[in-house]
Amino acid sequence: MGRDFGPLLVAVGLLVVLVGVLAWNDWLSWFGNLPGDVRIDRGNARVYIPWVSMIVVSVAVSIVIALFRR
Repeated sequence: MGRDFGPLLVAVGLLVVLVGVLAWNDWLSWFGNLPGDVRIDRGNARVYIPWVSMIVVSVAVSIVIALFRR
């Protein structure tokens, strides 16, 4: 592990804290309720497939990684 690992670890920790604060204050209440997310409730079975929410996360992470590589 090089010297570059420390600042990266701190940045990831701060990002996790930021997402936690946003979720705690209900600023992420839209996440998981986007059009295209599949919810099936039948009797005792519940199925939830967050297709669109995971696409949003994937695009956001791809943009962040592309910015860090430059």
